[in-house]
Amino acid sequence: MTRVLALVALVLITIVGCGSTAPTATPAAAPATSGAAGAFPVTLPHKYGSTTITAAPKRVVTVGLLEQDSLLALGIVPVGTTEWFGNYPGAIGEWAKGKLGGAALPTVLKDTGSGPQFEKIAALKPDLILGLYSGLTKEQYETLSKIAPTVAQPKEYIDYGIPWQEVTKKVGAAVGKPADADQLVKDVEARFTKVQQEHPEFKEATGLMATLYEGYFIFGSQDPRNRLLGSLGFKLPDDLDKAIGDKFGANISRERLDLVDTGVIVWSVTDTAKGEATLHGDSVYKGLDVVKEGREVYLPENTPPSDAVAFLTVLSVPYVLDTLVPRLAAAVDGDPGTKTS
Repeated sequence: MTRVLALVALVLITIVGCGSTAPTATPAAAPATSGAAGAFPVTLPHKYGSTTITAAPKRVVTVGLLEQDSLLALGIVPVGTTEWFGNYPGAIGEWAKGKLGGAALPTVLKDTGSGPQFEKIAALKPDLILGLYSGLTKEQYETLSKIAPTVAQPKEYIDYGIPWQEVTKKVGAAVGKPADADQLVKDVEARFTKVQQEHPEFKEATGLMATLYEGYFIFGSQDPRNRLLGSLGFKLPDDLDKAIGDKFGANISRERLDLVDTGVIVWSVTDTAKGEATLHGDSVYKGLDVVKEGREVYLPENTPPSDAVAFLTVLSVPYVLDTLVPRLAAAVDGDPGTKTS
């Protein structure tokens, strides 16, 4: 499955975020460092009730798709991770691998869409399982809970909809480092404030993220990618969610291409040249102001800048700001000749 299909499969909630095949042949990861003793016991509510963690976990497995970054940011290397896309060693992205600190890579459980591989997870002997950024069913949660205390996705958000800030804070609470997690979030949010101060033009513009999948596929307001644009100051199209419903995203017809005629449109494409040729081959799309005024940004898939945009975490966001913000600024500067790649 290509990365586009993997992303859209997530959007359509056709994967559960924690299926696996045999773990890769990597050395066992080092045990997690202990959290503050006074932080336990701690009880975390979630979609299927609540989970109490009585002591600092030492062997953490992530069945959610991106909790490993929050753990690494807190100085904890999980013993098992669930791979989403990218084929990164240990399922640790380029933006996060520096946090390993020489520790062995986690065992990778590849996501096949068939559900958690309970026996393989149990073999890792976890004392905590994290499924915050996931689509765990109640039955899957109950089975995992027989292996180790399991924290499922929160009920406040749609599946795979928890913001990176909440992932960080909940992981911090689960491992006994809530204050450290809060500080990490504050530090990254300060970066957003700085970007908004440096680019007041973003607040005057609308923005949207989209991809080419069976036509035009646009992401909604609950998708982390569009939340990212909102955090930078951009506004989403007024009737976006009305057009696509209560989903991460949906396909739109050519008659609704007005939705992408925004201040900036960010396209995730397999190949930049081919993606641009496909889009510009449509007379309706090519006639939009966003095209004629050079306000498109193309992110080629299977590259760290594009992967980091989809994989939004406390560690990937700073990388995204460094790589994406200059392109957004070039797109909205009013000069069609400015290169956005």
